[in-house]
Amino acid sequence: MKQRKVPLRKCVVSGEMKDKKSMIRIVRSKEGEVSIDPSGKMPGRGAYVSIEPEVAKKAQKNDTLSKILDVKISDEFYQELIDYVTHQKARQELFGK
Repeated sequence: MKQRKVPLRKCVVSGEMKDKKSMIRIVRSKEGEVSIDPSGKMPGRGAYVSIEPEVAKKAQKNDTLSKILDVKISDEFYQELIDYVTHQKARQELFGK
């Protein structure tokens, strides 16, 4: 049977190439609203961040997503991202990939 190609994405914070399932997509809509995209299919400009709490905290410290998505991102959104990533990381460890 033919082996399927695994889609890889680059983390905008760490620069690592990982498979799409171990990343979270952050999307900026045409209206300039930034949100977490769990499905990975929302329309707009996207950026991928690794599902690692340390990476999300580093993104907040360096304000990486504001630079990448070209919009001001609040500390509340970064906290939401850190909470979401921490939750997803715990789920992966509990249930496996």
